[in-house]
Amino acid sequence: MASLKAEVGRRWNQLYLLDMLKEGDLRIGFTPLFKSPTPHEILPREILQRRLLLCLFGLGTNAGMKRVASGSQTESYRDLLYVLHRFINKDNLRAAIAEIANAVLRERNVVIWGEATSLASDSKKISAWDQNLMTEWHIRYRGPGIMVYWHVEKKALCIYSQIKRCSSSEVAAMIEGVLRHATNMDVEKDYVDSHGQDEAAFAFCSMLNFELLPRLKGIGRQKLYRPEAGNPQDYSHLQLVLSRPIDWELMRKHYDEIVKYTTALKLGTADAEAILSRFTKNGVKHPAYQAVLELGKVRKTIFLCKYLNSEALRQEIEEGLNVIENWNSANDFIWYGKGGEIATNNKEEQEIAILALHLLQICLVYINTLLVQKVLSEKAWLEKMQPEDFRGLTPLFYSHVNPYGRLELNMNERIIIE
Repeated sequence: MASLKAEVGRRWNQLYLLDMLKEGDLRIGFTPLFKSPTPHEILPREILQRRLLLCLFGLGTNAGMKRVASGSQTESYRDLLYVLHRFINKDNLRAAIAEIANAVLRERNVVIWGEATSLASDSKKISAWDQNLMTEWHIRYRGPGIMVYWHVEKKALCIYSQIKRCSSSEVAAMIEGVLRHATNMDVEKDYVDSHGQDEAAFAFCSMLNFELLPRLKGIGRQKLYRPEAGNPQDYSHLQLVLSRPIDWELMRKHYDEIVKYTTALKLGTADAEAILSRFTKNGVKHPAYQAVLELGKVRKTIFLCKYLNSEALRQEIEEGLNVIENWNSANDFIWYGKGGEIATNNKEEQEIAILALHLLQICLVYINTLLVQKVLSEKAWLEKMQPEDFRGLTPLFYSHVNPYGRLELNMNERIIIE
């Protein structure tokens, strides 16, 4: 993989991040998705395209409109501010991200990258100014900020991102992302850390037909539930980790309610945070919630047996979560403006900034995917690849990318790939 990165860097040395964003738009055409809320647009589309790209770059790098305008020879700060307020919102940003993600999935060579069926989900804290009214203090990361929850495919394609409160449930964010990503990816597995799983998560993921695969921090404290009452001496080697029998009758009694809540999640008539908070508002005595937890105990016990028995499964989960750690490190590379702090106390503006970061980074992944495939289309390079190289192959690298400096946007210059 290192030699392949070096070859990409040698052939396409010092690509500018702004040019990679522009090339992604010229190939995919996502800027037409950014439309005015009124039916009439005065600006010619070619001028609007330039200003949209500069605005997205300023938002995604956190440099801001003033810094981008000061480096541009053609666009003023007022021009960019007008386009930002009139044409850019979180809905068309999500539509553009889905368009780019689908382009990556469509143009990928499956022989090189494999099938896209698994995600890794995790959160990252983004610092915010202490006087920001939307800022919360994070008890684990020890500082003021907001949380961004990412859903990253195993080959570094992020299909969904969302802002969440520092104190809100990662389980709810995980379920929302799998259900709302709006791409063509069919999610079969989701890797999470210990904070992204609990018994309710196992239950709903099972009902929603995808597999929850957590990396469990306190594995020594986990318990296995007995499949039936009676015969307490069964499984003599597991007596120390066995708990009570599963209450199958409770699940039968409330199965229709479990289906009702799952359907509400699937159709979007209720979000996961609202359902989980409703269950736990007055403790955990809600009978339907008790049935959900019971189903979760069944699915978690099955998972624990597989997890403890299979080293390959543990390696697969660790590998998936390493991908999202790499994604977070690339965030720090791109999100360099203002010391990496969000400077607004408006929640919608915060979400727009994070979605612009997502869009910028996914364009980097798209162009790198094409560059890697171009190199590997040559027989000499393909023959050098070993199975371990394919397993570690990722389009999320940036040693050949310059995110700073030149802000001259020449729409006639292209990155020559084919």
